[in-house]
Amino acid sequence: MRKIMIIGSGGAGKSTFARQLGARLDIDVYHLDALFLKPGWVGSPRTEQKDVQHELVRKQSWIIDGNYGGTMDIRLQEADTIIFLDMPRLLCLFRVLKRRWMYHNKSRPDMGEGCKEKVGWAFIKWVQYRETRRPKILSSLMASSQEQQVIVIQSPRGARHLLATIEANGNTPRLAEG
Repeated sequence: MRKIMIIGSGGAGKSTFARQLGARLDIDVYHLDALFLKPGWVGSPRTEQKDVQHELVRKQSWIIDGNYGGTMDIRLQEADTIIFLDMPRLLCLFRVLKRRWMYHNKSRPDMGEGCKEKVGWAFIKWVQYRETRRPKILSSLMASSQEQQVIVIQSPRGARHLLATIEANGNTPRLAEG
């Protein structure tokens, strides 16, 4: 586990998990939202996103959290481990609303500067990830699983278990669910 991509729905806990994993493995963590969202929630051009990610994946080790489907193939090609936080929809919605309350009128640490926390209907609809995007992502990940370690985590307990396993001995299961 030296080149790790973390994906999942909004509110799944990608950034928090990435920070915790990075601390345990002593690997730099890159939050795509912090890299590609400019003040006022303005996204970087796709060419810039691709250039930055091509540079990141050349590094000896990295943890990259975020989906950015239009550039996901860059990370998929170079990752040795893919972690899909496949959390329940209601948990994700709760976390999104909690995050909105906690960071009211502020930017989160894993977000681009000047992107004050907000929740709109478009984002809440995107959190329906499990129903809309999940089947395609799982199919794609399982196709990759011959060359890469794919870990699907379906609960906060499963995430804590994986982190504890890594902290205890550095080994991870081929496929973790929970």
